[in-house]
Amino acid sequence: MKDLELKDQIENPLAELIPDDIYESLSSRGLINEKSVRDYKIRTKFRALRQEKVSAGEAIDLLREEYPYLQFDTIRKIVYQPKYK
Repeated sequence: MKDLELKDQIENPLAELIPDDIYESLSSRGLINEKSVRDYKIRTKFRALRQEKVSAGEAIDLLREEYPYLQFDTIRKIVYQPKYK
């Protein structure tokens, strides 16, 4: 029974910021901006790659493999945009 419950739960890509139950509650009510979550994940992965001494261009290319529908310049804009608008 517990396995079925786990399958119904939504994966929380913001686990380091908010608890799973709150994320699930917000998501189920349509209060999570999926594009913003995607951009946050891209920025986080980009910073991790850069800390591993991967060049910026190569890091963006690696992210393009994960998000093939985004162009190089789009990912570049995401990773270099200011944190707060």
